[in-house]
Amino acid sequence: MITLTGEASAYGAVTIVNAIATGRGAAFGIDLWTKARVDLTQDATIEGRILGEENESTILIGKCVRAVLDHFGKRGLGARVETESNIPIARGLKSSSVAANAIVLATLGALGRQLKPTQILNLVVNASLEANVSITGALDDAAASLYGNIVVTDNVRRKVLRRFPVEDYSVLLLAPRHRAYTTDVNLKRIKTVAKQVEFAHKEALAGNYWDAMTLNGLIYANVLGLPTSVIIEGLEAGALAGGISGKGPAYAFVVQDKSRNSVLDILRRSDGQVIESRTRRHPSLVGARKIR
Repeated sequence: MITLTGEASAYGAVTIVNAIATGRGAAFGIDLWTKARVDLTQDATIEGRILGEENESTILIGKCVRAVLDHFGKRGLGARVETESNIPIARGLKSSSVAANAIVLATLGALGRQLKPTQILNLVVNASLEANVSITGALDDAAASLYGNIVVTDNVRRKVLRRFPVEDYSVLLLAPRHRAYTTDVNLKRIKTVAKQVEFAHKEALAGNYWDAMTLNGLIYANVLGLPTSVIIEGLEAGALAGGISGKGPAYAFVVQDKSRNSVLDILRRSDGQVIESRTRRHPSLVGARKIR
């Protein structure tokens, strides 16, 4: 018996402009990762396991695998799936979008098939909406993970409007211990700042993406009831940009190496997990193998 197995890695992303308020967003890639292994089976059921997070829902895993299998007319197949990641879940650090990319890529690998990046993103957005892990489908997050660099998107129209090469910078993250899930978001409250977020999106589209990130962060921190003081302190310490990633509660800072230690000192005085990463300029990877 031949078991078809696919393995893939997808890389992380951080918010520049959160798309929840307007349906338009922007994000950039970082070098945190999620790995997925997909073993295709003949029994049409999908079993998922998130290593180290066994209590988290695996609905997204099933939606991603099924989206790929259905696309190729393989409805009689199932899968056993394992994912592992160094991205904290439900902190606004794109864990769902990155996992969805990794699972779709690994399923493609197991089938020995390829799709265009736009097709992959469409499957990921559909799966994210069906699994209720995103309000807009998170095209911005998925595209930044898949392509690397900086992307500015219209999530409603499912279009990548612009892509910019990202500079090589440190990315410092502060992830508070509590989690924030999409289902808990007060959408009506967030919509009240749509006009201001739209301005940030226009700035990102014009290439002023680090200013847009800070503006977006200050807007969303206020509307989500999160402190803004750490953003200001990070900027005072030399960060190029600071903001809220996703719906929070994580903060993210883009930092030149000369300011790294100063910003780290600020974050280490705060309550939460400090994570060091870097901007990512390369796409996510896919690999496949057949095991007898």
